[in-house]
Amino acid sequence: MSNNDNPVLSLIDEQVKGHPVVLYIKGTPQFPQCGFSQRACKLLRESGVSQFFSVNVLENPEIREGVKVYANWPTIPQLYVNGEFIGGSDIMMEMFQAGELQALLEPYKT
Repeated sequence: MSNNDNPVLSLIDEQVKGHPVVLYIKGTPQFPQCGFSQRACKLLRESGVSQFFSVNVLENPEIREGVKVYANWPTIPQLYVNGEFIGGSDIMMEMFQAGELQALLEPYKT
């Protein structure tokens, strides 16, 4: 199934490709609703990115399930940079500890 056949996947595709840094989380950056989402937001801030496009998957069950299909990744949060799926909070933490996340996000520091 292509993204064009599914309006939810098409919307996710537009979000991911329409913003340089996109984070799908449970809750909001100000009030994350799970520890993994909180850690993902914190890692972005600690990498110098305070402004990014976020999607609260708790507000839309179709997006919550659709983003898992879109990335072929079973968990949330999910980080996308320049339209490319990067990973969840564990991968973000590994990249941060190696200095890779900061390097990837350097152009988007705010």
